[in-house]
Amino acid sequence: MEVNLLRERYRVDLIELQSACEANYARLMRLLPDMRGEQRERRVALSQGEQLLGVLSLEVLECCPYTTTLQVRQESEFPWLPMPTLHVRAYHDARMAEVIEAEKARMLLGRYPYPNQAMHHPDEKTQLNLFLGEWLNHCLACGHELVSVR
Repeated sequence: MEVNLLRERYRVDLIELQSACEANYARLMRLLPDMRGEQRERRVALSQGEQLLGVLSLEVLECCPYTTTLQVRQESEFPWLPMPTLHVRAYHDARMAEVIEAEKARMLLGRYPYPNQAMHHPDEKTQLNLFLGEWLNHCLACGHELVSVR
């Protein structure tokens, strides 16, 4: 039995990445339709029955004529559980939204050599964009407007 010690180099699947970014833009527009105008923040509650599990916070950080930069983060009632924070750039002319920063990792590359010092996966950028899509889908399916009780 021969063992091939040379691994095939990872190639970015541009169709998959672009599809994920297009779908993420559509999801963000459903959650924050006026991100270019007056609406600068939205908080979506995620509950199970009467128990609040967490809150998805969408906040506009920067708004330019063709792009909007957002911070997408999870707020939780569980202080021991680390909550993800992503910075997402929405490109309005291309109708795409991509993760540009995740947990202090800035300027994500399309492909990483493996192993690497930060231990990024070879397809880290694609994985983060797919994660964002699943996260936004869950909020669209199960989330509701956060109403404070006074």
